[in-house]
Amino acid sequence: MSAGDLVIVLPGGGYGTHAPHEAEPVAEWLEGLGVAASVFRYPVATRHPGPLNAVRAEVRRARAAGATRVALLGFSAGGHAAGMAALAPTAAPDERVDAAILCYPVVSMQLATHAGSRQNLLGDAPTDSERAATSLDRLVTPQAPPFFVWHTVADRAVPVEHSYLLGSALAAAGVPHELHVFPDGVHGIGFGADVPGANAWPRLCADWLERGGWVT
Repeated sequence: MSAGDLVIVLPGGGYGTHAPHEAEPVAEWLEGLGVAASVFRYPVATRHPGPLNAVRAEVRRARAAGATRVALLGFSAGGHAAGMAALAPTAAPDERVDAAILCYPVVSMQLATHAGSRQNLLGDAPTDSERAATSLDRLVTPQAPPFFVWHTVADRAVPVEHSYLLGSALAAAGVPHELHVFPDGVHGIGFGADVPGANAWPRLCADWLERGGWVT
């Protein structure tokens, strides 16, 4: 990795809490690969754009501390927060995200599924424009950074349709990305150590990071 590379981990929790198994254990795994990593617990139970602004501030802080490249790795709602920071317009140069890793992410606020994340982020009655403006697949442009995304078909809480929407948008915009869909594994499996198929995602992600120069 370059001396100035950093991956910031954003745990999931439906924008209402933070899942412990998607936080420090993930940063420790990255550190074991030789990737500098930190955990950021963005605000929860806070309306948009509070979480987005907080993640952007954390990226700015990392750059001010010497990071030249910053990647975000997020799970579920944390994946949504990571995607928003990577894709939402009007980011300042020091808020730039250089890569994004999304694990069973919430992508669309226009789908009926995972209403809890939407309610925590947008309130009880968001407008159509608010839902569209916070749907990652609607924000993809050719200038988006590379993405690594994985999901499972068996996920009922955040169906795999979310990742398919994002993958389709990334492909249409010509954005470099890798999308893995595994048959088994419920939502929130983290490393998925006991789930055949899904337990391959850490190795696949490590290979992707290595090809991007994030791993020595």
